[in-house]
Parts: sequence; C-alpha cells; structure tokens
Amino acid sequence: MQTHPLSLLKPLFGLALAGFAAAVLFSTPAQAARIKEVASVAGVRSNPLTGYGLVVGLDGTGDQTTQAPFTGQSLSAMLQQFGVVLPPGVTMQPRNIAAVMVTTQLPAFAQPGQPLDINVSSIGNAKSLRGGTLIATPLRGADGQVYAIAQGNLVVGGAGASAGGSKVQINHLSAGRIPSGALVERSVPTSLQTGDYIQLDLNAADFATARAVAGAINRAKGAGTAQALDGRVVRVRAPSSPDERVAFLADMENLPLDLAVPAARVVINARTGSVVMNQAVTLAPCAVAHGNLSVTINSTPVISQPNALSGGQTVVAEKTDIAIKQEPGSLINMPAGTKLAEVVKALNALGATPQDLLAILQAMKSAGAINAELEVI
Repeated sequence: MQTHPLSLLKPLFGLALAGFAAAVLFSTPAQAARIKEVASVAGVRSNPLTGYGLVVGLDGTGDQTTQAPFTGQSLSAMLQQFGVVLPPGVTMQPRNIAAVMVTTQLPAFAQPGQPLDINVSSIGNAKSLRGGTLIATPLRGADGQVYAIAQGNLVVGGAGASAGGSKVQINHLSAGRIPSGALVERSVPTSLQTGDYIQLDLNAADFATARAVAGAINRAKGAGTAQALDGRVVRVRAPSSPDERVAFLADMENLPLDLAVPAARVVINARTGSVVMNQAVTLAPCAVAHGNLSVTINSTPVISQPNALSGGQTVVAEKTDIAIKQEPGSLINMPAGTKLAEVVKALNALGATPQDLLAILQAMKSAGAINAELEVI
C-alpha cells in the first residue's frame, strides 16, 4: 500500500494552521493608531481669548443695576465713547442690558478676517439672554493684546416662563453662543518654520509610544530622522523649505503605529459614581461579600393640648423613629479574568450599585485581587 505525498502534508499543514491560530489568539494585542492621534507638533496649538462686553435688547430680563452696579457703569462708559454724557447724579437702571464674559479659542495659524465661534455667559443677575445682541467686544489673549472682535445676535438653546409665583425653565438661559460671531484681527506668530528640527510632544508620557513614533518615522523617512529624547518628546529633522516641511508633516502625521496595550487603569469619578476601565485590566481569584445598609428616619409631629382652664400652652413636638436595616451579603467567589468582558461579568455578579462598586474596587486593589492602577477624579 502506497501513501500519496500530499496525504502526508495534510496533517503537517493542519498543525501549522493550528499553531498560527494559537499564535494570533495568544499574542500580545496591539492598538493601531496614527502619529497625529498620539502626539502633536510643539507650538501648534490654540490660544484662549476672553473679553468683557454688554448684551442689549433683552425683554426686561437683564441685570438689576442695584445688585450689579458694574452693568450701569459699563453702559455709561460705552455711551461716553459715542459722545453721550449723562447729567451728574443721574443713575441709569435699565432692565434690557446684561454684562457678559465672551470666550473663544484662537486656533493655530488663524489669519486676520477669519470668523470664530464665541460663547457668551452672564456675570450679573440677568434672568435670560434670549433675544439679546452682543455689542462689539474686544477679545484679548494672555498678553493683553486684542486678537479678535466679537459682535452678533445670541443663540440661546432654552426657554422659560413665569407667572403668579410659578416658573418653568428648559435648559440654561444665562449663556448663549454666536456662530462666527468674532473676526480675527491679529495672527499669532509660530516657530514651525524656524530651525532644522521640529518637536513632537506625546499626549501621554510613555517610553514605548515614544520609541514606536521614532521608529515609524525612521522607517518611512530614513534612519536618523527621528530621535526619542524621553518618554514625552521626539525630535524630528525636517526640511527647511516651507512647502516641503508642510508635506513632510502631512506624511508623518498619517504614519501608522502598532502600540502595545497601555497600562491597566481604572478611572473612578467619586462625584457621579462612574467607573471606566481599559482592556488591560485583569482580575485575580478572590472572594467578595457585599451587603446593603439602609437607614430609615420617620418623623411624626405630636401636639400636646392642655386641659381647659389649666392656663397651659399648646406644645408641638416631634416623634422620631430610626430604623437600621442591613441586608445579608453572601460570600461570592470571583474567578480570575484575563479579558475585559470576563472582568465586567464578574463584577456584575456582585449586584452592587456604582457607588458601592467604588469601595469594592478599592478594597480589591488593597487585597491585590485586581491588577490595575486606580485613579480617582
């Protein structure tokens, strides 16, 4: 009986395929990203702008100048710029103006004449900015220079009504937005075109990410082009011509990266009870007992009425009943989990509320049962 050579290759091929599948399944997972998503060019950033102005045309919902005197002072100063001088001792108390702060972000490479979206927020006691118009307001940077001028009609995404002591309000009425409500008057100089090198700043300090960024640039642009200085900074040699440098940056930002799995971290928001964990969080075998504790307080008014002709007074007291109830919590065995889905399934088995989960995670961290860094925000 003869065996065909191909029949001998089939088991070997099956073993090789199984080994390849096992290598894919049990290999260290990586995250695919681009350089622009993990790093930014030093000096290429936005700048905050702030201004103080007045909103006019309100339907009686503006500031009360008796409680916000700066609004009347600002109105008088504005009228003087237009040649209107008020008689001495005259106090203006209009209800259709409001003092506001205007904020926006001046993006990188912004040039004079470009529009910006602005946010307008009341700083007095105005009830609503709906229907108001912002008067020309200079927007200044941290150096005190004027970089934009804002003016326009507000868009307030809310509504409200009040009558007879009742009030109904939807959303927020003391802040609004003006799309394209400011024009850039001055550009911010940048150092992008100066020097032989540019600097990449990583969004998070990580030596593996810095090495991956430098390696991707060197493979695409030649050895020695990029050098990782530390876990945050990567120095890159760039062309001197402005056109070539822009093309170089465009190609560099879109280079793909194979990043290792980040450090295991659990972020806890103690105010809202939110818990967020990344895919690197693993769980060791442990046992957890969890029980709810509830305290109930009932207060009942008790009236003591004196007898007739006794000369006593009626006394009102309160009878308070306090009850404490603690539900039994059984000891739950939590198996080890190496994947995020397994960790989530094990934590859901506890049946704990998000607020209780905060304490449970901290206790598990102290016991060494959860392999992650806890960060409370």
